Amino acid sequence: MSTPHTYISTGPFLPSESPLSTTFSRYFTKGIQMQRGKLLSWPEPPLKWIGHKGGVNCMSYSPNGCYIATGSYDRTIRIWDAETGDAVGTPLEGHTGWVWSVAYSPDGQHIISGSYDKTIRIWNAETGSAVGKPLKGHIGGVRSVAYSPDGRHIISGSDDNTIRIWNAETGSAVGKPLEGHTGWVWSVAYSPDGRHIISGSYDNTVRIWNAETGSAVGKPLKGHIGGVRSVAYSPDGRHIISGSYDKTIRIWNAETGSAVGKPLKGHIGGVWSVAYSPDGRHIISGSLDKTIRMWHAETGSAVSKPLEGHTHPVASVAYSLDAQHIISGSSDGVIHLWDSLQQIPSQLTSYIEAERPDQEGWVRDPGGGLLYWVPNDCRAGLHSPALLTIPLTSPARSVSLHFDEFAFGKSWTQISSTARP
Repeated sequence: MSTPHTYISTGPFLPSESPLSTTFSRYFTKGIQMQRGKLLSWPEPPLKWIGHKGGVNCMSYSPNGCYIATGSYDRTIRIWDAETGDAVGTPLEGHTGWVWSVAYSPDGQHIISGSYDKTIRIWNAETGSAVGKPLKGHIGGVRSVAYSPDGRHIISGSDDNTIRIWNAETGSAVGKPLEGHTGWVWSVAYSPDGRHIISGSYDNTVRIWNAETGSAVGKPLKGHIGGVRSVAYSPDGRHIISGSYDKTIRIWNAETGSAVGKPLKGHIGGVWSVAYSPDGRHIISGSLDKTIRMWHAETGSAVSKPLEGHTHPVASVAYSLDAQHIISGSSDGVIHLWDSLQQIPSQLTSYIEAERPDQEGWVRDPGGGLLYWVPNDCRAGLHSPALLTIPLTSPARSVSLHFDEFAFGKSWTQISSTARP
C-alpha cells in the first residue's frame, strides 16, 4: 500500500489537531469529508499512578467513590484520591507479608486487608491508623477479604482452604471455619442481600454458603479446568461470575448453580480478576496476559479490543461507582485509570471478531459474510483482522461523511491540490 494511499484513506478519520491531519489535509483537498463525529485530538492514554514499591495485588473504591485503596507486594496499603490520583497520607504499614486483598466498609469509615502473613487488619480510613489487633485464626495466607453489606461481618479466604467469618466490631471469630474446598481459597464475596457467601478456589470450583449458618448451599459449581482466582456477584444478585487459570470467565445462575451460556474466551493467560459494572450490563476481567477485557454480561461477547498498557499480569480490576472509569492494578507496580465509556460502542458502532484473510484475500465475519479485501502484499503482515467500524471515542458515537468533493475512479489523481509542502 503506497504512502499517499495511506494518507488519503485515513485522512478523513484523523483528529483535526493531529500532526498528520494538520500537515496533509491542505494538500489532499478532494477527499471524503467528515461532517459529524470528528475528534479534535487523540484520546488521552490511561492515567498512570505510581507509588507502591512492589506489584499491586488488589484495590477497592470507597463507597462514596472519592478514594481508592490498594494493596501490594511491598506489604503496604495506600489510599489515593480517585479524581486526581494523588496519594492520600502515608502508606498503611503493619503487615509482615504481601497484601493480597483490601476492602472498604459499607460506611467508608474502615478498610480491611488480608495478607500472606496469615492475618486480617482493620484500619481507620481517615487517619490510616490500625484499629485493634490483627485478626488471627487462619494457618495460611489470607488471599481475600470482604465486608457484609450491613458492615457487621468480615469474611476471609485463605491458603488453609477455609473461609472464616469475623465480627467486624470486636474482631472475634464467628462460628467455625467454612470447610469444603480442597485447595487455596483465592476469592470470597457476599451476595448483595448478605444472605450468601461465594468462594473461588484453586480446586477449580466455586462454592455457595449460607452466611448465617456457614453451611454449604447445593453442590460445588464445576466447569473450570483450572483454579478459580476471582468471583463476584452481579449487582442484582442473580448471577455469579468466576475467572480462572483456564483463561476463561464463566457465568452462573446464583440460585440453581447452573452455568449460563458458554465460557467467555479471549484471554491468552489465566484470568486473575473479574468484576461487574454497577448496572450489571458489563463484565471486566484482568489477566496474566497483561490485558483488561470488557464483555457484554448478557451475551458474553467482547465489547471492544483488549485494554493494553500494563507490562506484567493484571492482578485486579474494578469499576468506579458511576461506571465511567475502570481501574487496574498490576504486578508491574502501576495503577491505570481507564475511561470505560470510550470502550462501549453504540448501536452504530461495532467490534467484529473476524477471520484471517482467505486464499483470495477476503476477510469474513464469523458467519462467513464478506467484510473487506486485503491486497496480496499486505496479508502476511496483517497483525489483526478485527474490524472497528467507526471511532469508539467519537463524541456522537457515530460519524457522518459526505462525498461531494470526492475525486475517485479515473479522476483519483485530482484528490491532491497543486500546493506542495
